[in-house]
Amino acid sequence: MLLIRDTQHTHTTYFLATKHIEKDRKMLNDHRLSSQIIIHAFLLWASMGFLIPIGILAIRLSNREVQGRRLRIMFFIHVVTQILSVILVAAGAVLSVKNFSNTFNNMHRRLGVVLYGLVLLQAISGLLRPSRDGKNRSTWFFTHWMLGTTVSLLGIINVYTGLHAYQKRSSRSITPWVIFFTAEVVCIGLLYLFQDKWAYIQKQGMIRGSDQPTITIQPTDNREVLAKQNKDSC
Repeated sequence: MLLIRDTQHTHTTYFLATKHIEKDRKMLNDHRLSSQIIIHAFLLWASMGFLIPIGILAIRLSNREVQGRRLRIMFFIHVVTQILSVILVAAGAVLSVKNFSNTFNNMHRRLGVVLYGLVLLQAISGLLRPSRDGKNRSTWFFTHWMLGTTVSLLGIINVYTGLHAYQKRSSRSITPWVIFFTAEVVCIGLLYLFQDKWAYIQKQGMIRGSDQPTITIQPTDNREVLAKQNKDSC
């Protein structure tokens, strides 16, 4: 009896999954919906695959600035990129809810819902930023940093899952897009790691430049030494 139920459940699940795949394929063949998918992909790539990492790089650069114009510029870049990313994520979410089948039958869609919530939470935490001398500043900074890093990493992963889902349902090659996005991620990752080392490299250059032997001349009252120097000079 249990075997029959399990078999029926398996057949039902397979039937529903096949039905959703066929629906997605018909959607891809529809020119209007196909263009909507391209717009959705561009919005989410620009937000989570580009703007959020750029904002993280900018605020990381500002950590070496105590005050001044450069600090304000870096902070401004961080704020603008994150606001734009939230707007693009919201637009992508509205587009997907309005035009696509809202069945969470794959990793891309389930992870997308999680990311929508995390991006909104990150935006709220940014608005609640305490002053630098506030007692809750360290707790807020750690939470904001963890959320931002999580959103960035999951966003990058979800771009790949989205490309994979598109290939599975359309049977089209995604190799150029995977190569392009991977190259971008590698470049951003190298910049992220290089920022901490740049100041160290500069200091090492200064130390090497100062490692030259120095000659110090000290005054002396030794009359014998002075008399010998005068004799040699004659």
